[in-house]
Amino acid sequence: MKTTYIKVAAFCVASLVGTTASIASDPIANRQAMMKNVGAAMRVAGGMVKGKIPFDSLAAELAMRVMNSSASGLSSMFPDSSKTGGDTEAAPKIWEDKAGFDALTAKFQEASAAAVKAAKAGEGDFKTAFGALAKNCKACHQDYRIKKN
Repeated sequence: MKTTYIKVAAFCVASLVGTTASIASDPIANRQAMMKNVGAAMRVAGGMVKGKIPFDSLAAELAMRVMNSSASGLSSMFPDSSKTGGDTEAAPKIWEDKAGFDALTAKFQEASAAAVKAAKAGEGDFKTAFGALAKNCKACHQDYRIKKN
């Protein structure tokens, strides 16, 4: 369990360091760094859900807090000036369907907040909440992300 705590703490610190370096200067780099942190949190939480990592309520909660803090203000990380460049994977649909994108990011914030609470309630509740959160992530990636090879 100590290893899980160390991994969660490490990516939490990395998320703060990596994100603050680019906030003002490069929205594409900023959101890419944020999504890397989301990916790290997903790997920890997904590992617990799949049984590859022993479930730990605190580690699950911390991973979901990373997700929830990333969800906060996510839609504002896509200004018009960041439609292209920086090897972005953001699909043009983000700007073409801003209302739909904003609605999906709001659902991401709600689902991640629910997963924070569920992590405290136990493994069964966490698995259910994580499933809903993962569906939200998948929907956004399908509709609003360009998959690059």
